Amino acid sequence: MKSKCSWTVCGFGAGWSFSMIVQRSRGFFRRVLGAGCLGWTVAAVWTASAVTETIPIPNGSFESPATAFVDTRIDSWQKTPKPVWYDETQGLWDQLTGLFKNTDPGSPDHIHNCDGDQAIWLFAVPEVGLFQDYETVDWDDSAPTHAFDARFEVGKSYQLTVGVIGGTGGMKEGVSLQASLYYRDAASNRVVVAATNIVYTRAQFPNATNLVDIELQVPTVQAADPWAGQHIGIQLLSTVGFELAGGYWDLDNVRLTAKAAALVQPGFLDNRFGFSIDSEPGLRFEILATTNPSLPLAQWTSLGTVTNASGMVRFTEPAPAPGTRFYRARQLP
Repeated sequence: MKSKCSWTVCGFGAGWSFSMIVQRSRGFFRRVLGAGCLGWTVAAVWTASAVTETIPIPNGSFESPATAFVDTRIDSWQKTPKPVWYDETQGLWDQLTGLFKNTDPGSPDHIHNCDGDQAIWLFAVPEVGLFQDYETVDWDDSAPTHAFDARFEVGKSYQLTVGVIGGTGGMKEGVSLQASLYYRDAASNRVVVAATNIVYTRAQFPNATNLVDIELQVPTVQAADPWAGQHIGIQLLSTVGFELAGGYWDLDNVRLTAKAAALVQPGFLDNRFGFSIDSEPGLRFEILATTNPSLPLAQWTSLGTVTNASGMVRFTEPAPAPGTRFYRARQLP
């Protein structure tokens, strides 16, 4: 797939102008700049992955199966197993999670920012939860469907976002819920990569009609990380203690995004070419250049290193570089 756009930049240096063509092809951007007054061209090539990628989550908005009121069946998500201590004379374990249809817009309990028509409840009882990964099975599957087929990719960071309402059903302040991203080890154990503990307070959850977005970050995946290349799992788990148990959470709109570093904003200043690096804050990069992009990276010229402290950092050639040049930013440990 190819896309092209062009524009003209004027007034640099001695007043010369140039046009820039951006071409996307085979995962690379190619910037070709023709400077008619100077009589030379510069090309910058870099990976052209989108800065932010949305990862589809099967039934992430809990719209399936459709219900006219409530349903304890939840497609694509597996419920945590009943612990040995739980006494079902208090209520069936399977009924501690389920989905419900949002009320009509004119109702006083209508969730005004519900994504779609449905959400789920999750009781504030220890170990109640839902999880989903490549190997999970839901209420009517005897074997995994492998519908959620996403992996932790080296060079990408991840963000999980969940809409949450706390405080319903007489919930006490201090009740906790954990959202996490995990992978499965060789024994199929769920190993948490990152987690956030959501604690109910009236200040954070002032009403039952507005979902509050809770976010969880996973830093850029390194090749040496045990979860690199492993399938991603998502878990929503009640972590309340027995002394505070009671009430229930409403949850909706589970979202997952990945972000990869990208080179953006190319241009000239005083005849020197430069660009910005858009990435997770705190990463270090080595800037490499060559006139022959087919060479192995070991034979590219190092132009120095930069640290992206804020999420966007600028690199500019140390000296004017006529001719054709190709650039890459290589992440450092």
